[in-house]
Amino acid sequence: MTDVDEIPESDRIEGAPHPRETPILFGQDAAVATFLDAFNQGRMHHSWLITGPKGIGKATLAWHITRFLLASDKDTRMFDDPATNTLHIAPEDPVFHRVAALAEPGVFLCRRPWDEKKKRLKTAITVEEVRKLKSFFTLSAADGGWRIAIVDAADEMNTSAENALLKVLEEPPAKTVILLISHQPAKLLPTIRSRCRELRCNPLAPDALGKVMEQAGFANSNSDTLNALSGGSAGESIDLQANDGLEIYQNILSLLATAPRINRPRILSLGEKCAGKGSEGRYDMTVRLLMLALSRLALNGAKGSTYDIDGEAELAARLSSNPYQAREWATLVQELTGRIAHARAVNLDPAQVILDTFLSIDATAGRASVLSA
Repeated sequence: MTDVDEIPESDRIEGAPHPRETPILFGQDAAVATFLDAFNQGRMHHSWLITGPKGIGKATLAWHITRFLLASDKDTRMFDDPATNTLHIAPEDPVFHRVAALAEPGVFLCRRPWDEKKKRLKTAITVEEVRKLKSFFTLSAADGGWRIAIVDAADEMNTSAENALLKVLEEPPAKTVILLISHQPAKLLPTIRSRCRELRCNPLAPDALGKVMEQAGFANSNSDTLNALSGGSAGESIDLQANDGLEIYQNILSLLATAPRINRPRILSLGEKCAGKGSEGRYDMTVRLLMLALSRLALNGAKGSTYDIDGEAELAARLSSNPYQAREWATLVQELTGRIAHARAVNLDPAQVILDTFLSIDATAGRASVLSA
């Protein structure tokens, strides 16, 4: 059997504290206010859909709500006391400790399980996990308190799991709350969405992003480049730093700056760093940032943009300064997205994928140069 401590958590960003261990929530005041307004007015919904891009604090919000509700069971406030205006529970509170250790009997966490046979996390939340959630709700809380389930992320449920969850949402037990974390709510069954109240989380502003990164142990990481590439996502910022994202992006820009006629040996060098065992993270990061660079190039020609990263403005002025050039890049992004997805599906050599991608970029740069105003 696998040691429990060695099993990775599907809802944890590698290199960062788990959301249930995070004491302060930054940048999501509007979502917090919406929830507290419902709580203070006695209009608590049994199911909440917490939405927004990855890495902006949705799971942190869910765990803050969880601790708050558990602590509210022991709250001795009188009816005429002021309504609460914060979800914060101090780290020294026993509730905080129990939740952080996953030792709170009133909480159930539903996430992608470990596949003991294949020695890896399963690719989806299975129906068996949702059935465990349903069984959890059939048990009465010993102290009559809240029972709370967190599904992270709801987008990862397979069809059978979604249908099983829908049955739970249709007939929720008393004093229960289900918190569904979703990066792409449109992928969920409409019937699931219709039975939930939405809490929308927004990308983090630069100041809030800096505070989140500092709390996660990444001090002095709130650079303009990191803000621009992460899109206000702390999770993405951490990933960028863990996988040399800033260096990779600057390397991509320096290659694009020579288009058309990009130096092929430099392309091969970039591709070789993405090949081989243990290079999967670098390959994923390189492909993602390459698509981001091209998308930002297309956006500049279509709408104009204020660039935050050295080298982008000069590149856009030459290759994407008008709608005609922008159309070339937008079309290329769409084509490359499909081709790269196919390459992953058939397990093509990453180095060859990088080479073929840059050859397509070079050809598009040649056409874009002709369309220069």
